[in-house]
Amino acid sequence: MTMWGTFLKPMHPEGYRFLPFFGLGALILFLIWEPLGWLGVGLTIWCYYFFRDPRRSVPQAEGLVVSPADGVVSLIGPAVPPPELGMSPEPLTRVSVFMSVFNCHVNRTPVAGRVAAVAYRPGKFLNASLDKASEDNERNALCLELADGRQLAVVQIAGLVARRILCWAKVGQGLRTGERFGLIRFGSRLDVYLPPGVTPLVALGQTMVAGETVIADLSRTGPARPAQED
Repeated sequence: MTMWGTFLKPMHPEGYRFLPFFGLGALILFLIWEPLGWLGVGLTIWCYYFFRDPRRSVPQAEGLVVSPADGVVSLIGPAVPPPELGMSPEPLTRVSVFMSVFNCHVNRTPVAGRVAAVAYRPGKFLNASLDKASEDNERNALCLELADGRQLAVVQIAGLVARRILCWAKVGQGLRTGERFGLIRFGSRLDVYLPPGVTPLVALGQTMVAGETVIADLSRTGPARPAQED
């Protein structure tokens, strides 16, 4: 990778709608007062990086569940999937990935499967790192039917700043592991509900890379992986 490639990443087309407005705002601020103009330049650069869409090296081994988002693991524990998906009412292991406004916000499919259900539900805009955000916040949920018949859910949750959830997946569509399926602007969280008996391979506070970091192995059972800060 070149030095330019390290800093300049492709931008998702969704960003083309916002970048001109940020640039125009910076120009107007320069006309008002130069220091404000440089602040506008900084916000324009932030807008570009918010909508960045870098390529990812997606693990190809069968049964690996990868992170659907960049961010930090904020919650791990049992929880009932969104009822609107029509899945089992029994609690499943939920792994939550919290995205700050500085993370890449393009969402990727955690594991290959067929989209069995897509369900949007309006709600509040609480801090997405809170446990109750899963129940109270605006969300868009997908149920993926895996090749072996098991189901896995991935839920896009709006946050304190987020005001728009985008999802391009349709019912009946087949998705590849790591395939782009949505985006949330500006700051939010994704929950993954693992099939029964599957334990996570990540720990609280772990940094995640969408499409690359392995959350779980569908063929593996046993206790969750321990970790400590160092």
